[in-house]
Formats: sequence, structure tokens, C-alpha cells
Amino acid sequence: MLDTSELNAAVERFADRLRAAPQSRLQRGAAAEGLELARQLALRAQRIEEPDGPRRVIPDAGVFAVADQLAVAGHDLAEILRTAPADSRERERDEAVGLVREAERRAGL
Repeated sequence: MLDTSELNAAVERFADRLRAAPQSRLQRGAAAEGLELARQLALRAQRIEEPDGPRRVIPDAGVFAVADQLAVAGHDLAEILRTAPADSRERERDEAVGLVREAERRAGL
């Protein structure tokens, strides 16, 4: 099984920072960064789990919900990568960690 602890930790760190951010910072773009990342992570998970299935997009539930949406999407992807029967998901895991770090940087958190 693939070790996804780094991905889980990165997702939790960003989600915690979003939860702690003031409303003004969330409204200035941090929440939008978090939502876009959650959507990207969810789509990656869907492609692995159901390659030919329909794509579902995480809805915008507001600036105060984005941290939880990110946490759920990130942990779902980590679990799918951890248990996927494919030869190797290391590259996908590493790309996801990079996406989280870049979104956190752009959000200014």
C-alpha cells in the first residue's frame, strides 16, 4: 500500500489554516483557492475510482465550508491512492501534495 501520510498532513494543514483565517482573508481569495483545490483533488479521485464515470464538481457552499470540503476531498484522494490496485500511484500522490502546497502559497496562508 502507498504511504499517503504526507498528502493527508498537507491537506489538514491547509484546511486548518482556512478554518483559522478571518472572513476578510477568505473573501479575498483564500476560500476560492481552497475550493479550486478541493475540486481538483476530487476530480483526480474520480478518475482513479471510476475512469469512465461521470465527473461531479464540488459545489460552492460558501467561504466557511471550504475547509471541510478540502479536507474531505483530500482525504478521499489519499485513501483511494493508498488502496488503489494500480502498479504505482506515487507520481499522482506527489503531484497532489504539490498542488496543495502551491494552493496554500497562493492563498497566502
